[in-house]
Amino acid sequence: MVSMGDLNNLLMCFFIVMMGDTTEVIKEEFLLTMSSFRGSLGVLEGGKTISKGKLSEMGNNIMSLPSSQKKARYAQMLRKATEILKPEIQSRQVRVSEDERGLIISISSDLFFDPGSAMLKTEARDVLGRVGTLLKGLDNFIRVEGHTDNKPVKVAMEGKGYSSNWELSSARSVNVVKFLAEEENVNPRQLSAVAFAQYRPIDENNAPEGRAYNRRVDIVVLTEKGLEESKNKKVPRPLPDEEWQR
Repeated sequence: MVSMGDLNNLLMCFFIVMMGDTTEVIKEEFLLTMSSFRGSLGVLEGGKTISKGKLSEMGNNIMSLPSSQKKARYAQMLRKATEILKPEIQSRQVRVSEDERGLIISISSDLFFDPGSAMLKTEARDVLGRVGTLLKGLDNFIRVEGHTDNKPVKVAMEGKGYSSNWELSSARSVNVVKFLAEEENVNPRQLSAVAFAQYRPIDENNAPEGRAYNRRVDIVVLTEKGLEESKNKKVPRPLPDEEWQR
């Protein structure tokens, strides 16, 4: 305890000297230096650098971290999504999770569509209605991703059906986007549709249960940037680009 007290006193004196009249310290650099002590003292907020910036080689960039208010709002959104979709989550038809992209509401395609079809079923409209209520209060970009299993679709005949899983997954994601925009009044500028066919599986395709998990529509609430950040540009950015950033 005595040693820790001495260390704290020394650190306090060190930062007093840094902030003295004889030393010019830029505010951002000072905050960045403070953040580097996280983990050793356990009292300061910090985190790994997620974008290049001033003194990024120090391994921390406190100015690039989201505020506590933003984190709290995001946690509240996650809880709300879990509550409004509780029956479907319990029946394993819907899963709510999060990763580096943001909040993911993953809905089984078997709940949404008939096999080989992109037409929304009645059950899907009910679920999407609740999801739309959640999304309308957000300014985040929202990406709808269509996925299939690895089984080839039946060859299209007489203008019916789809010739590949690319087309099927694309049609499904577009129909979900159209429903959210036209029926639930989600801002279409926030929406985008993406097709991945069978190439982004989350389970093995060698068993019926695994293939059922892979047949899904993911509604991803992206955390990188929101519509409010790009609306003042002369030409608003039409799509989030976090997937291509390195």
